[in-house]
Amino acid sequence: MKKLSFLPLALAAIFALVLIESCSKKASSNPTPTKTTTGTTLYDSLGGTTLVADPTHSGAMIETGRLAIRNVIDSTIFVIAADPKINGHFTVLLSEVTKGDLSGFTDLSENLTTFVSGATGAKDYIYIGLSMSDAHNPAVNPRMNGKATSADFDEFVVDLVAGANKNKVPAHFIASIGAIVETLRSQVVQM
Repeated sequence: MKKLSFLPLALAAIFALVLIESCSKKASSNPTPTKTTTGTTLYDSLGGTTLVADPTHSGAMIETGRLAIRNVIDSTIFVIAADPKINGHFTVLLSEVTKGDLSGFTDLSENLTTFVSGATGAKDYIYIGLSMSDAHNPAVNPRMNGKATSADFDEFVVDLVAGANKNKVPAHFIASIGAIVETLRSQVVQM
């Protein structure tokens, strides 16, 4: 079985993870999938639709590409949770987790994984959460604590890279993911 440690999507997933913290089920457009110079998608490069056993759900199968992305997203969420520069935006989620309620974390991980999967070229997953602007606007999304600044966005990128590094994502994939993440800056930064 192929090791999934190169998770290029993971970076994008992590970015999305922080950016769409609440992601309720309101219709929203999916990002345009990113293709590599060979015509394959980043999702394909991560293992694509090949099914493997899901290590966190006994008896379930998961696409290799989706698992790689989820691993990066989850790692990034933990990095952000420990980062005092930006974790204040997620006080609702952090309070829930501290009390042992992982439902918000699970929802966030699932929504971000779906968002990043679509952004990297997965065909079987469609993100239907809040738009990036609404997800980061506390007036629309009560799970967000304050609007993001450009400095917050920059710190998110730092944390995303740390999450990707925890999953041994190669540098050349990080650049591709960085390009995807940067396209969202104007929607996330609202101050």
